[in-house]
This record gives sequence, structure tokens and C-alpha cells, in this order.
Amino acid sequence: MSHSVTTTARRVPGAAADEPERGPVHAKLILAIICVSYFMVILDNSIVFTGLPQIRSAMGFSETGLSWITNSYVLVFGGLLLLGARAGDLLGHRRVFVFSLAVFALTSLLVGAAQSQWWLIGARALQGVGAAVLAPSALSLLTRSFPEGRARNRAMAAYSAVAGLGAALGLVVGGLVADLISWRAGFFLNVPIGIVMMALAVRFLPETDRRRGRFDLPGALLATGGSTALVFGIVDASDIGWTAPATLIPLVAGAVMLGLFVRVERRAAQPIVPLRLFASRERSGAYVIRMLYMGAMMGFFFFTAQFVQSVYHWTPLQAGLAFLPMTLVNFVFAVQVPKLLERFSRPRVLTAGLALTLVGMVWLSRLGLHTPYLTGVALPMVLIGAGQGLALAPLTSSGVDGVAPADAGAGAGLVNTVHQIGSALSLSILTAVAATVSTGHAAADIAARSGAALTGSAVLLALAVVAVLTLVVVPSRATRTERSL
Repeated sequence: MSHSVTTTARRVPGAAADEPERGPVHAKLILAIICVSYFMVILDNSIVFTGLPQIRSAMGFSETGLSWITNSYVLVFGGLLLLGARAGDLLGHRRVFVFSLAVFALTSLLVGAAQSQWWLIGARALQGVGAAVLAPSALSLLTRSFPEGRARNRAMAAYSAVAGLGAALGLVVGGLVADLISWRAGFFLNVPIGIVMMALAVRFLPETDRRRGRFDLPGALLATGGSTALVFGIVDASDIGWTAPATLIPLVAGAVMLGLFVRVERRAAQPIVPLRLFASRERSGAYVIRMLYMGAMMGFFFFTAQFVQSVYHWTPLQAGLAFLPMTLVNFVFAVQVPKLLERFSRPRVLTAGLALTLVGMVWLSRLGLHTPYLTGVALPMVLIGAGQGLALAPLTSSGVDGVAPADAGAGAGLVNTVHQIGSALSLSILTAVAATVSTGHAAADIAARSGAALTGSAVLLALAVVAVLTLVVVPSRATRTERSL
């Protein structure tokens, strides 16, 4: 990228008064620090997938228990994102960004050293705390560093490409280290990367003003507790039944806590989710679509990684490389998004991305015990990769554009929250759906369960397409018509 942002004695809007003077700081450098740090967080969403068979055999996890390795990270990540975003607004985004890198690196070390089920799940939850602070700070720093328009579109395309590539490359990196060393090595890699990013962030990222205010702790606890209770009830339902008290109690408790969360946010003087963020129909639609879309993609990664290892009997490295068709195509399409947005409207690009992903997921959901890799897995992945490359950047932009500077942290936090909570809730639902399938043969079970779960992912994507048409495309056309009158 050729454009740059400059921070001098005048500093960027919102720069802290005690920020030392700097010379010109190129946008490439700012963007690189933000993207590499965010890449590390997204990578850890998926790096564990190719190591799941090793972890299951080494620590004795059940099928549903295995999902908690992902859900413990994703739930804490998503539940505390809003509080993490608020921390950036109150304490300064660069300050909390650097702190979050330290927390993430330290807890990654704990994950890699885990010796038991509770240690691994607990360390993953603590890792989610660091991610919950890092992700919204990264997005807030990006939106403050690049003005709306072409510069923001290009920066957001790079940021969104990182989100897509991080998830896919996490499988490759996780497979490589699991095959050659151990599944633990992928987490140890975060330590030196985190240290380097901390040093660069302190040196080059601009600080923002501290704002006077308070943390909405009740709101954060209700959001986290409510989503965790829902996931707990859904995951256990596959083992004990949907009408069992142990299923109904957490589901009801989760619904009550989320209802109380909305009530608290309406009355809070300084809520972690200002309800004015939902005033824009396009922005609200983007939140709904993101929940559905990322939920479908989480199921895709979780079940497809296990399918290629259990049915094809591939090594973790081979399983990671199996996702390359998606990864490469994702990158090719993601880097073209800024040019496409100059020619076509954001809703049209987003709709095309969702439609491509849906077609690919429907094709992939036909998985069976004798499905060939090339035509049954690789080719559908090409469509899924193209769709994700097109969808994520406009989806992210729709979620943050038009947000007031005072709500920058909350807006960024909400985008990431719906991303993670949607992933956790959907994975719990898809895991419950998959657990209902049984053939009596291990490999056949994995194939049948993967097909059932991916069918569920296709349903989520179909709902996302309906949402984009009704909540984003139609209002966008109405707005253009009003402007032309």
C-alpha cells in the first residue's frame, strides 16, 4: 500500500497528550503490526484443530469434551470482548493492546505446557482473556489510523484477509508442528512473536486519549455467563437429552442472563454495548450475518479437519495442507476486494461472497466414507475460499462504519463479539447435531457426523443470505433511491 498516515507534534485525532513526537509513520508499518498481532489471535482459533486427534488420544477427551478445547477459548474471547473494547476507550488503545499481547503470550505458554484436561481447557480460557482485549484494540487502532473511504477499505481488506488466512493457515501450521514436533509447539510459537509485536507496538503505534468513565462489569458478566450457559446446555444435550434438567436449566439461565444484559445496557450510564450502535439497519444486519457466517465456518474447520484425518487417515500435516485450496483462493479474492468495492456496491460484493460460500458448503456437506478428496473436498473448498475472501472485508466495514469516535472501541468489540459468540453457539449446535449420528464404525461415524454438521453449516449460510438480502441490500437500495430524489 502506497498511502501513509502521519503522526507529528499535532498527532492523529485522539492522540494522547503525553505521546512523544514522531516522524512520519507509514501505514504499511502500522497495518503490519496490527495484522500480525490479530493473525496470532485468529491462528489460535484454528491451530488446535489438526491436533485434536492427538489431544483426544493423549488426554482421553470425549467427542463433546473435545469441543470445549475450542469453546473455552471462543466463549471467554467473545464474552469479554466488550469489556476489552471498553478498556481501550478508557485506558488508551495502544496501552491495552500491548498489555493484551503480554497476557496472550504468557497464556499460550500455559496451553503448550498443559498436562491434563482441566489444565488445557482452563489455559485456553485464560488465553481467551488476552484475545478479548487484543482484538478490539487492534480494530480500533486500525479505524483510527485510516479514514473512511479508499484508505479504510484497503486496510480493512488486509485485516479481513488476515482473519480468513489466519483460520486456514492455522490448520497448516498446526498440522506441520503436530506432525514434526507436537501439537504443543504451535502455542509456544506465540511467545517470541508476542514479544516482538509488543516492542514494535510501543515504538510505532499512536496512543489515543484516555476517556473518563467506568467499566460496565455487570454487563460483561451477564454477556459472558449467558452465552456460556447456552453453549453448556446445547453441548450436553447430545449426551443427556434436550428435556433433561441439566440441559434445560442452563438454557433457561442463559436466556434469562442475556435478557438481563439488554436491560442493564439500557439503563447503564456507560454501557459496554451502547444500543445506539443498532440504530443503523445495515450495521445491525452485519452483526446478524457475521454470527451466522462465522458459525458456519467454525463448523467447517472443526469437522473437516477431523474428517480428513479419521477417514483418509492423513497425518496432521497432510490435513493442514488439505486446506490449501481454500487458503490460496481466499487470499487471491481478498486482495481484490478494494478494487471490487470501487466498481460495485458493498452489499453486492457481500452477497456474492455469501452465495459462493453457500454453494461450496452444500457441495462439501455431501461427504461420505468414500468421498474422493479432489472432487468432494478440494473443489468445494475453492468456492468456500472465494466466498470468504469476498465476504469478510465488506462485512467488517459494515459493522464499524459510521460509528462515532467515542464508540470506536465498543463498535470494534461488538463486531468481534458476534464473531466469537456466533462461532461458539453454532459449534455447540453443530456438535449436538453430529452426535446424533451413529453407524457403529469409527471412520463411518466421523464421515456421517461431518456430513450432518456441514449440512447444518449450509443452513446457517442460507439464513445469512436471507439476512443480507432483507437487512442490507434492500435498505441500501432504498437509501440510494432517496438520495436520487
